[in-house]
Amino acid sequence: MIASRLVAWQRRHGRNDLPWQNTRDAYRVWLSEIMLQQTRVSSVVPYFLRFVERFPTVQALAAADEDEVLALWSGLGYYSRARNLHRCARELVERRGGVFPSEPAELERLPGVGRSTAAAIAVFAFGRRAAILDGNVRRVLARWAGIRGHAGEPAVLAALWSAAERELPHDSLEAYTQGLMDLGASLCSRTRPACGLCPIAENCVARREGLLDSIPGRRPPRALPLRERTWLVIRRAREVLVEKRAPAGVWGGMWSLPEAEADDAGNAAELALRRFALRTRAGVELAAVDHVFTHFRLRARPVVLECEDARACRDGDPRAGRWLALERADDAPLPAPVKTLLRALREPLREPDAGSGTGGSATAA
Repeated sequence: MIASRLVAWQRRHGRNDLPWQNTRDAYRVWLSEIMLQQTRVSSVVPYFLRFVERFPTVQALAAADEDEVLALWSGLGYYSRARNLHRCARELVERRGGVFPSEPAELERLPGVGRSTAAAIAVFAFGRRAAILDGNVRRVLARWAGIRGHAGEPAVLAALWSAAERELPHDSLEAYTQGLMDLGASLCSRTRPACGLCPIAENCVARREGLLDSIPGRRPPRALPLRERTWLVIRRAREVLVEKRAPAGVWGGMWSLPEAEADDAGNAAELALRRFALRTRAGVELAAVDHVFTHFRLRARPVVLECEDARACRDGDPRAGRWLALERADDAPLPAPVKTLLRALREPLREPDAGSGTGGSATAA
């Protein structure tokens, strides 16, 4: 059993002062666990603090407009988490009076809550005995138990869950669970693990057999397909036209620049007239924006169009578009690459340095 050594290490060297720790508030625990899915703690902290300041309770979050939720989430990535977060809050308020279930199986039925997340909420908010298996924990247990292969393989994942449940202690559940996560986030890193400081290195199979570089197994390499699009940057003085994306898919529910096929860049003015009844004159084509998602790479070519009249967009369908002041872009529910582009447009219009784009880290819808 690794529990006693791990608990002692966590209490001495682990993370014990994060803003969602030292509380049994299920709302804060749930919020943090959703944000922490596939995201580093350092990135989550400022978002968590802003969320609880604006939405201090699940009732406040449920009552919020989706655009406001997405705006606060903007830049954290994996936007389906934000949509599920909002949906889950409303479900909890409407069906359960704002009370979180305490059992892992019930928590797992909530939108956006998987098996490991449900277990973490049950442990930290309710003191339940449940095993977690996030990315850091998978690496720790795979090395310690000598489980070869990639966790995406069903047999490997089953072996990891078996190890997680087998090692689960009957007491000090919170310190043990936090210790597993802390160990994976610090000492037991993917490269150059600090085995000399690890509290469970003595019985680690991967260390003993020289398999630290091969365990856990890496995902088989695959080439990410490239999707090329044209972005219509329709300007009216200090405003730009944005439209709401469909609820599902990439950046679902977010506001973004109107998008067209890659080969429509030369017909941008015609598209603006047909889609938004706006007469424009062609401006410059800016440097391409490259952004990497989990399953594909996006290359967007922004084409600036200057609006020739002051007419607003058509009313009715919210996807018909609305005008957004450039000064308000940072607080709007826009994807991070779009915010970066609009931030540059606050200055007198000029093309960004060739080839620079706005960059972007791996994320998903």
